Amino acid sequence: MTPAARLQHVIDILGIMAKSGQPVDRLLKDWFRTRRYAGSKDRAAIGERVFAIQRQRAAFAWRMQDDSPRALAIASVLANGEQPDAFFTGDGYGPAALSDTERAIIAATPAEAPLAVRGAFPAFLEPELRRAFGDNLLAEMEALNARAPVDLRVNTLRGRERGEVLDALVAQGLAAQAMPYARNGIRIASGEGTAQLRSGPMFESGAFEFQDEAAQIAAILCGAEPNQRVLDLAAGAGGKSLALAAVMQNTGEIVACDIRQPALQELAVRAKRANATNIRTYLLGPPPEGLFDIVLIDAPCTGTGTWRRQPELRWKLTPQILAQRIATQDKLLDDAAQLLKPRGRLVYATCSILPSENQDRVAAFLTRHPQFITLSAAQTWREETATPPPPGMAQSFTATPRQTGTDGFFTAILARE
Repeated sequence: MTPAARLQHVIDILGIMAKSGQPVDRLLKDWFRTRRYAGSKDRAAIGERVFAIQRQRAAFAWRMQDDSPRALAIASVLANGEQPDAFFTGDGYGPAALSDTERAIIAATPAEAPLAVRGAFPAFLEPELRRAFGDNLLAEMEALNARAPVDLRVNTLRGRERGEVLDALVAQGLAAQAMPYARNGIRIASGEGTAQLRSGPMFESGAFEFQDEAAQIAAILCGAEPNQRVLDLAAGAGGKSLALAAVMQNTGEIVACDIRQPALQELAVRAKRANATNIRTYLLGPPPEGLFDIVLIDAPCTGTGTWRRQPELRWKLTPQILAQRIATQDKLLDDAAQLLKPRGRLVYATCSILPSENQDRVAAFLTRHPQFITLSAAQTWREETATPPPPGMAQSFTATPRQTGTDGFFTAILARE
């Protein structure tokens, strides 16, 4: 496939993305499944450019004064120091030749971009992000726009130890290292050479799960113990339920709830692979019966903390979506309060960097439920690990790529007095 033909594929994919709710990686997988003529180098080049455009979409649209797929593709060529005329020739399977208007825009010097463009975030979020980061806003956004590493959690339920799995990964030529904070975590910083991990024998045998270090830290902060009864109230596909099953050594009971049956079915498959036998899935309608020692709310949120991994999410976020997430978060917190045993622990977590989804929700909950108090995340960490807490951990845990090298994340621990 010629470079120009690859670029036309990028333009076509961007056009489909504008109408699709699929994550970029899944859309690319489906796209190439029906285009077998695209070789591995073609797929890599096309995918890399699509992701680059999603990360720099605001800057590219500003440069071209247009956010159409074709304009974004032209801007990506310019950003790489390439000549658009080499791609936009109108020949073969490549894009049509440049118009006079496009040539004029390419030749012009663009005006200085506003902060939201330079920081690659929706403009309506600027007040929120200033609350979160103050003068460090741009630096935090730049870190959140970099490529994410591949994070793994070694699965002790299969009798695996971190050193053993780490040695095996290094033997495969991967730049794998022990995580700095999560005790069973491994990080492959570059992400290169990891594409086959999901279908490799180690993963299929349950040796590890894919999980960002911040999520692993949140599972540790739950303070789960063997033989407890734990509720994962918005479990999704169950990454934290699996981590808790390992901490609890397959004793007690973990009830993993969600409103999405496909997510719970995926959890069942993952649990079988991981040998996690104390997880029971529960499709939410009425709440599950009985009370729990720990209720974990891995709350549905804007996903702003995962922008490194899903850069397209930032351009789909609206004030209406944020308001809907906040309403859901408040309801889940209120529901959780009714399901907790006396002296039980309520752990509230999001993969968001927005104070309105994090600190504000905890403060509002404490106003509605004055019988609850917050527990120190830093002290809980010391009790669980006997190690110094990571950066961003004090009364609650607030993580960002710049501070902790993880996804953006928030965890607060609440208890009934």
